[in-house]
Amino acid sequence: MVDAGDPAELVEDVQLRPRRLAEFVGQPQLTEHLDIVLEAARRREQAVDHLLFAGPPGLGKTSLAGIVAAEMGVGFRVTSGPALVRAGDLAAILTDLQEQDVLFVDEIHRLPRPVEEILYPAMEDFQLDILIGKGPTARSVRLDLPRFTLVGATTRTGLLTGPLRDRFGFVGRLDLYAPADLERIVLRSAAILQVPIEPGGARAIAGRSRGTPRIANRLLRRVRDYVEVREDGAITERGAAAGLDLFGVDELGLDKVDRAILDALCRRFAGHPVGLTTLAQCIGEEPDTVEDAYEPFLLQQGLLLRTQRGRVATERAFAHLGLTPDGSAATPDAPATRLW
Repeated sequence: MVDAGDPAELVEDVQLRPRRLAEFVGQPQLTEHLDIVLEAARRREQAVDHLLFAGPPGLGKTSLAGIVAAEMGVGFRVTSGPALVRAGDLAAILTDLQEQDVLFVDEIHRLPRPVEEILYPAMEDFQLDILIGKGPTARSVRLDLPRFTLVGATTRTGLLTGPLRDRFGFVGRLDLYAPADLERIVLRSAAILQVPIEPGGARAIAGRSRGTPRIANRLLRRVRDYVEVREDGAITERGAAAGLDLFGVDELGLDKVDRAILDALCRRFAGHPVGLTTLAQCIGEEPDTVEDAYEPFLLQQGLLLRTQRGRVATERAFAHLGLTPDGSAATPDAPATRLW
């Protein structure tokens, strides 16, 4: 899973982000649509319409927001939904924007309702309503704002209110990346980091990256550490596989917590349905963390099912752990086929 990392790695993350649309790998349909939107705005010499990017973490929503500002040659302001606690916080940012600036709000679905309501006239009419004073003497003042572009990012589209979602002129959905695209991203990142890498090494890292560029770049750094210490510094297919095995990332991209979830379902509960809270307690994680951070990938890989009675491991999960559906270890006479 994605961790906060140290400051040096955070700096590297910024360096690895594409700065122009031509550098952005993957999401071909989305980037084509976005290219048309940006070019039309440039020709009209207007601010880009408000944009909303939705999808799982680590797929490039923040990078695309920065690309919008870079392509338009305008200022770029960054904030997040949880950081905007009071309406005044947003008002201070909006009044400081310049003409055609891009304001990026990450996790926009977590905006408090009073703050969200401030956005409605700002997005539609580029005006800001401010209440001055308290009690009977209070009065509302409407301020004009520069024509700016709001770029929102969300991992939970369903939590966005209808009025906010409808005010975005373009909504782009980012999907998990194909292995070939991830391989190109790993090769590009390795060149930026000046790490020697063979195509087979990039392929091995891409195959265990869970369809997510952020994870691919994180695994690349870990493999870089491994080959610098244990090998000659070049990332080969064998070296990448050995390094990822050492750091606990298996052939499907599952980490320690993923395997603990499957182990609990397959061994401890022998394939019977398990409630989310019970499952979370068994592996020592919070239920929200299990549901939001781990289950989606296990579901996509066909390793886990959500039923009305609880979570259930699939036959593929048993096979991946080398077990039979009755929870016993596979024997030479009845081997469990590895399905990755």
